[in-house]
Amino acid sequence: MSDEEDDIILSELDDEELVQQMMDDLYDGLKEEIEEGVRILLDRGWGPYDILTKPLVGGMTIVGADFRDGILFVPEVLLAANAMKGGMFILKPLLVETGAPTIGKMVIGTVKGDIHDIGKNLVAMMMEGAGFEIVDLGINNAVESYLEAAAKEGADIIGMSALLTTTMPYMKVVIDTMKEQGIREDYIVLVGGAPLNEEFGKAIGADAYCRDAAVAVETAKTYMARKHNRPPAEA
Repeated sequence: MSDEEDDIILSELDDEELVQQMMDDLYDGLKEEIEEGVRILLDRGWGPYDILTKPLVGGMTIVGADFRDGILFVPEVLLAANAMKGGMFILKPLLVETGAPTIGKMVIGTVKGDIHDIGKNLVAMMMEGAGFEIVDLGINNAVESYLEAAAKEGADIIGMSALLTTTMPYMKVVIDTMKEQGIREDYIVLVGGAPLNEEFGKAIGADAYCRDAAVAVETAKTYMARKHNRPPAEA
């Protein structure tokens, strides 16, 4: 049985072909191939930030677009995100060493009383795939959990997720507490989860409601670009 076409030897590809192949492998959720590709590019003298942005973020951008358009579904996206994680595991320490820029930092978690985390995990993975730094608080988070983590981590974005109609109102508790403490303007607040909609997001005072992980990434990028283009705050 000969599968010559399938036996692509990554190390024999030139840089451009390898980047293209890695984007395809990421799309197909091939973790080992992504790890191998990352190592080959590092050996060829590529900087960790270039590897992150070109094959990895480039590949995840295609995954995100196809997920948004209904071509890919959650299982495939989770596989792609897992392959991305394999590459990120190798790159992370090197990115820290080189002080490579990230687009922004997001604290994300499911709200108090809610233990559903598949959607939240998907958003976290896709955001990381887009070049954001993610602090994942897990499930069942009280207001203090979000605000302490956001302050400690110097976060740009607070992301809250809920899957139950009974836990949705807790998002307002978090935002109202931020207003009381005078810190609401310090953070971009994104909310998501199956029972939510745009009206609810507006009503509780969130910056945006994100219907899925692909939208969350696009929305976060838009808000971060706006944030960086703002005039400096008055001292």
